[in-house]
Amino acid sequence: MKRCPKCNGLMPNDVSLCIRCGFDSKALPAPGQVPSTPAKAAPAAVKPAPATTLPNPAALRPAAPEAPLVKVGRIRNGLALAAQGLRVLRLDKSLLLFPLASGIASFFVLATFAAGLWAGAHGRPEGQISEPLFLALFFLYYFASYFVIVFFNSALVSCAMIRFRGGEPTVADGLRAATANLGRIAAWAALAATVGVVLRVIEERVGFVGKIVVALLGAAWTIATYFVVPVLVVEQLGPVDAAKRSAAIIKKTWGESLVSNAGVGLVSTLAFVLLVIPCGVASIVLAVNAGSVAAGIAGGVLTLALAVLVVLAGSALHAIILSATYVYAIEGKVPQAFESNNLRQAFASR
Repeated sequence: MKRCPKCNGLMPNDVSLCIRCGFDSKALPAPGQVPSTPAKAAPAAVKPAPATTLPNPAALRPAAPEAPLVKVGRIRNGLALAAQGLRVLRLDKSLLLFPLASGIASFFVLATFAAGLWAGAHGRPEGQISEPLFLALFFLYYFASYFVIVFFNSALVSCAMIRFRGGEPTVADGLRAATANLGRIAAWAALAATVGVVLRVIEERVGFVGKIVVALLGAAWTIATYFVVPVLVVEQLGPVDAAKRSAAIIKKTWGESLVSNAGVGLVSTLAFVLLVIPCGVASIVLAVNAGSVAAGIAGGVLTLALAVLVVLAGSALHAIILSATYVYAIEGKVPQAFESNNLRQAFASR
């Protein structure tokens, strides 16, 4: 990463156009070269983009001509991106360990705070804890949950970035990258927890219409912070700047990159319908016909294992596609295993 000569913002080494202020460093004279004076009547060659927008990803691409954009449906494009993400997952099956570790850690966080709430209310005559204590515990639960999820997602995104650049990522690589960003992850978890608690407090104090407004605000926050994890990992910005950068990318793409989530969701749903449900039904039928409890238990374990695998794969796919769309948005490059047409359409204007 290097810094923009104008706004001092971070940008990839091979990119000349700053996504924060729109300054093009190619216009700077080479060291020792005297800048030329343009003619008086000559207009400015390039007008910097506003600070709140991103450059067209195609402008960051090499000069080689691209094939014409072939338009396909949004859901179909999302399915194509999900299939391309599966290529990466087949190459790096160890990436499934990150969502698995995140799920296990999140379960322990939930169990710990549930026990804390029970202990706080136990022995009180009214069987309840005070509101300030509840809000404090609620904030700590949000913070711990966000920290765990973002930490392991950061590790997974880091591994995906290594793969996209031709490397061979390992679990240790991902954990090292996430640990190196521990302070930023904690700061983001604190900000996200604060927003969550504030929305919860407001929701409890307003009427039905207010609850709808709060729900819309929560959805807007979720969409605006869609790219926060790769921004934290790659650009290493603070929580507020990371949220602004994520919102700027979403604004530039009109949220088209979110369509890929529909493809991942549809693939996960199909996997449940075609694999998990038939396995569960077959296990029940086999156990009843054979009159064997052991067969029923074995079938139940197999069905549960398939369900967990589908959930883990869906979570890993989401992080892989998130990383790929981020790379294309910032660097204008098509990551390995992905197709140019699908990524270009994910960022096409409405």
